[in-house]
Amino acid sequence: MFHIGLSYMRLTQLRAFHLVARDRSFTAAARSVGVSQPTISGQVRALEENYRVRLFERRARGARLTELGQRLFTITNRLFALEEEALSVLSGAKLLARGHLRIAADSAYHVMPVLAELRTRHEGVTFSLSIGNSSAVLKQLLDLEADVAVMAKTVSDPRLHSLLLRHDEIVLFVPARHAWAKRRRVKLNDIAGQPIVLRERGSITRETFEQVLAERAVRPGSLIDVQTREGVREAVAAGFGIGVVFRSEFGNDPRFVPLSLADAKIGVAEYAVCLQENLRLGMVRAFMDAAGALVAGKNKRPQLGDRSP
Repeated sequence: MFHIGLSYMRLTQLRAFHLVARDRSFTAAARSVGVSQPTISGQVRALEENYRVRLFERRARGARLTELGQRLFTITNRLFALEEEALSVLSGAKLLARGHLRIAADSAYHVMPVLAELRTRHEGVTFSLSIGNSSAVLKQLLDLEADVAVMAKTVSDPRLHSLLLRHDEIVLFVPARHAWAKRRRVKLNDIAGQPIVLRERGSITRETFEQVLAERAVRPGSLIDVQTREGVREAVAAGFGIGVVFRSEFGNDPRFVPLSLADAKIGVAEYAVCLQENLRLGMVRAFMDAAGALVAGKNKRPQLGDRSP
């Protein structure tokens, strides 16, 4: 009996650790399960003291995993995913979709329709959404800081499962008062010597655009990088240069005119992505199913692809 009780105690401590690692905060972890913050902190501290290890770097704003903590989090993520799968089987449910889903995306435009479809199917699911460039989104997913992701970056990683959402292409845009505003179409060589405003390094927009420029030996003038898409738009509006954006993200801002490239079609595909091992999780599976249903219903314009690189 003593051994069983001790094992249960360790499992409780591991669960507390897992919640803090998932939420990167003792306070948020405690709130998610309806206990006090000192309770969660005490369980994690007991785990650390029992094994004489340090799992977190405590900070004023949240908790950061140590290297050992990151390794343990990878294991507890599998452990509690299996627990959820077991409960789903025992309850007779084919899909367990309740709780909180953490989503990382490189564009709100692509992820919001999936979330709308998910909410229609499962009203009980809540979510948090972080927006960043494709490299940052991928890192969040691999570091277990996000449950699912929507991004354009393609990677060959057997740990990932992805679903093709849509194809998109890059366009340029200029202020409505710009000399090119009436042209509607320009050639890639026209960009030579022109100031360009685009996203920071790590953005798939920038990676794709710069690759084509290099292949065609086109040298623009100054390159102004801005952290966000909104920042790019405002810099272009202020006259700093020609903007670069995906067509789907251009919107209907009357201040700007989009310009297609007459001699180059620069495109990427957007994917819904999760860790292969997390497909068993009800919320993750629900998100991927919603993404698949959404694409299949769009007159089959983008072909649904199940890619596990």
